[in-house]
Formats: sequence, C-alpha cells, structure tokens
Amino acid sequence: MRDIRLSTESDTAALADIWRASVRATHGFLSEADFLQLDRLVSEHYLPATRVWIVADDKGRARGFLGLAGAKVDSLFIDPASRGQGLGCELLAHAGRIAGRLSVDVNEQNIQAVGFYRRMGFQPIGRSPVDDAGRPYPILHMRQDQSGIGEPIAPLIA
Repeated sequence: MRDIRLSTESDTAALADIWRASVRATHGFLSEADFLQLDRLVSEHYLPATRVWIVADDKGRARGFLGLAGAKVDSLFIDPASRGQGLGCELLAHAGRIAGRLSVDVNEQNIQAVGFYRRMGFQPIGRSPVDDAGRPYPILHMRQDQSGIGEPIAPLIA
C-alpha cells in the first residue's frame, strides 16, 4: 500500500500538472478552448480550495489524486507515467473505506475511464447528453455495485 494523504496548499502546482497530463492523455475529445477553460478552473479554483486525497510514490511525490464529496468521487486523476500500477484502485478503495458505496460522473467519451470504473464495480445508472456546463460532452452517472468490485464488462460504446 502506498502513502495516501490529504493535500495541502503546497501540493497545488503538482496536482495541477497531474490533472493536465492526465486530461491530455485521456480526453482527446475536448476542444483546446474547453481544455484551457477547465485548466483555469481546476488549477486556480478547485485545487487551491479543495482538499483531495493524494497517492504518493516512495519519495513522497504525488502521482495521483481523488476528490470526494460525500460518497461521490468528483475527481480521479493519475499521472500518465504512473498508470497501470494500481494507484487509481488504491485511491478508490481508500474512498470506499471512508464513504462506503461510491458514485461517479464520468465523460462517456473517456473510454479508458468508463472501462476502469466498470472494472471497479460501477454500473451506469443514468446519462446526461451534456456536461454540467452545457458543453457537448455526455456524462455517464455510475454507482458502485454492492460488492464494490465487479467483473469486467464490455464498454458501452465501441
């Protein structure tokens, strides 16, 4: 198990860098204008004002983070260089120990994220045709099944 801790103000720049790299690697559907607008919101407003759970490497460097609002995962981003090492699974397990059965809203076009959440036992319970700002990025509303970890299921979209 890696070190998981709450963020501090001094983590903001590193977390913003993780967010940018992760979004660039997984959100190819975003327009550049939308990316820049979201970057400003995340780096200047969300991360400085919100304490998130950080997973750190053996040198204490942040490699990913998870935001939690009650039992809803409101952000989960892993540094692309650290993907595939179980960091997202560890953060979700940590969040589940805190909040119980989790829910998440995920961009439907982010096939990797949809697949990850399905492997972690989340099932779609609804869909919005646009994101919360009215942009043309459909959102899947997902909730963890009772077991917490489900069997891999084929993606919703090919």
